Amino acid sequence: MSKKLNLDAMSVDEMWHLHEEISQALSVRLTSEKRKLEKRLSQLRREKETLQPADLGPEVPRERRKYPRVFPKYRNPNEPSETWSGRGKQPRWLAAALKKGKKIEEFVIDRVEFTKNNARVDGQRVSKA
Repeated sequence: MSKKLNLDAMSVDEMWHLHEEISQALSVRLTSEKRKLEKRLSQLRREKETLQPADLGPEVPRERRKYPRVFPKYRNPNEPSETWSGRGKQPRWLAAALKKGKKIEEFVIDRVEFTKNNARVDGQRVSKA
């Protein structure tokens, strides 16, 4: 089957017949490949079922570690809802203000209001009464 077909010289009927032969050959090969893959998949499933639970490792992924809440330390005076804890990349509003010559101390939050269970006043944790 190493001969090259001259498609320009073939009639439409000959090309259609060739198309049908190719489609049939592809269908047979794809079905054969699918059977092989399904057989291999069933073998892998059987092997997995025969393994001991200790061999499989933990089935449930571990829950993400809970980190303590980080309270904001800096606030945008023009937009009070914009705060920054001092961790990670500086927010754009702070970087722009610092470029204009302001000092970071001008944006420090003096007092943080009550949270759900605890309050923080002047950077110290205080328990609710």
